Amino acid sequence: MADGFESLERMTSPAPPETANRHIRVLIADDHPIVRDGLRRLLELEDDIDVVGEAGDGRQTLDLVNEVDPDIILLDLRMPNVDGLAALQALQATHQRVKAIVLTASEDKNEFVQAMKLGCSGIVLKQTAPDLIVKSIRKVFAGEIWLDSHTTAVVMRQFATVGPGGVDPASGANPKARERSPLSNREREIVSFVAQGYKNKEMAEKMFISEQTVKNHLHNIFDKLGVSDRLELALFAIHKGLHLPGGER
Repeated sequence: MADGFESLERMTSPAPPETANRHIRVLIADDHPIVRDGLRRLLELEDDIDVVGEAGDGRQTLDLVNEVDPDIILLDLRMPNVDGLAALQALQATHQRVKAIVLTASEDKNEFVQAMKLGCSGIVLKQTAPDLIVKSIRKVFAGEIWLDSHTTAVVMRQFATVGPGGVDPASGANPKARERSPLSNREREIVSFVAQGYKNKEMAEKMFISEQTVKNHLHNIFDKLGVSDRLELALFAIHKGLHLPGGER
């Protein structure tokens, strides 16, 4: 982690080898001209990034995707005509190759959660340092998910609860059926704590076990679910609807 930001490999869509040496085609979608201009000037300084279009509303964004075929869209959520969430939904249905990074001044946790449900590959707050915006584009292009530490905590906490009876309210499915291998109650409890941002030492204290025992449980969880670190585990919970018992911090 650097500067409070985190990224991880997206397990479901690794970057194809041919993307390694080509330029990243970026479409900027924001209803404020000064924001678009600032982003374009920032990205034009990078040798490996080409700005291929600018859109001032959601409808124009969707039209330009068809015209310029971007790799990445920097997408504002609050836009006229078609808002960012509606644009994400349309992109998920028709242009799954295109990856969207939500660029927003909002701190509405429900919008973050909805954007993740609709398949965005990153959420970047507009107060983010310029170099990290550039870094987020490269990471997402390489097949990773990009969230800042604040957004990660918010999103994971929201997804830590599913509906009654173990039913995922987003899909109506039983999340347990989607796991590769059943988790024990203790392992589920640990997944819940990880999703809420607890560290190993904090989990050990809350569960009255040793920190080494927590590490052992995490190793088993990673192995059962096919993930390699805590962020992948938390995002697995988001994308797979894994049942995470326990309340918020």
